[in-house]
Amino acid sequence: MQLIDVVVVGAGQAGLTAAHHLQRTGVDHVLLDRGAGPGGAWRNRWPSLRLGGVHGIHALPGSAVAESDGARPASEVVPEYFGRYERDLALPVLRPVRVDAVRDGGERLLVETSAGTWAARAVINATGTWDNPFWPHYPGQREFTGRQLHTADYRGAAEFRGQHVVVVGGGISAVEHLLEISELASTTWVTRRPPRFTGAAFTPEDGRAAVAEVERRVREGLPPGSVVSATGLPNSPAVVAARERGVLDRLPMFQRITADGVAWADGRAQRADVILWATGFRPAIAHLAPLNLRAPGGGIQLDGTRAVAEPRLHLVGYGPSASTIGANRAGRAAAHEVRALLRERDQECLK
Repeated sequence: MQLIDVVVVGAGQAGLTAAHHLQRTGVDHVLLDRGAGPGGAWRNRWPSLRLGGVHGIHALPGSAVAESDGARPASEVVPEYFGRYERDLALPVLRPVRVDAVRDGGERLLVETSAGTWAARAVINATGTWDNPFWPHYPGQREFTGRQLHTADYRGAAEFRGQHVVVVGGGISAVEHLLEISELASTTWVTRRPPRFTGAAFTPEDGRAAVAEVERRVREGLPPGSVVSATGLPNSPAVVAARERGVLDRLPMFQRITADGVAWADGRAQRADVILWATGFRPAIAHLAPLNLRAPGGGIQLDGTRAVAEPRLHLVGYGPSASTIGANRAGRAAAHEVRALLRERDQECLK
């Protein structure tokens, strides 16, 4: 068992930001990352997602994003950028390390991993959502003879050429998939609720409203909602063109899945070769279950980034800090709060 002040779980945007500020304040820490290399979830983005097509990559503290070629895959650019950041700052990243559980060990939190156990005075959890894709369940799902995949498995439209693809989900990823796939295959778009399109781009007011709504939910111990649920979908020129082609003629959710497609309660049916579940992700926090953090509302109640039920634990990149700029702010706040907590505990020990 290794003694340490702080364990940071996850070396994505939020984890690297937290480590940067811990390092600046002289806090002994380690970053544990399950990836084979730098980049966090960006390592797994589909190759056709170009840097110029993402909704924004906020610079890590003290290091600008130097890449200017928007045509390069984001799955290449961001890992390169994160890797340089780790090396330039000599951050104490260990990988690949799988965190299995975080437990209350009395004076310290015990972080049990594939590389041993750390006994930490505090933990900053920055595991994001990519490792926990959400798959809805519908009658007949196992009988479908075609292919089913999730956004987490998507690698581009080329493999669907000439097929019919049912895309399920009302978020930005679903729209992006439809724009790509519809160039090479026929598509059907299905959502639970009618999608709401906004202006050409999110305004600062949109962003603040979205963050405020998600922040309210986690403050009350509810599961964090998505940004799209608060802001709607951007009505970009590409989206307008797709709507004119009929690609975004959305249908309500089907009732069941059949052997060769999907069917609705009113008797309609659609043959399909592929069902692509663009149904989002849930926070990857199963390793925190031993701490019994769930509030009656089903979420983890936070005060800022601090878990109300366990003051030694901070969650960054969770809820209102799930965006890249939000992750930066949360990482900084968590690092400074943890530093203050350690100082307070040290002073108590000296009395």
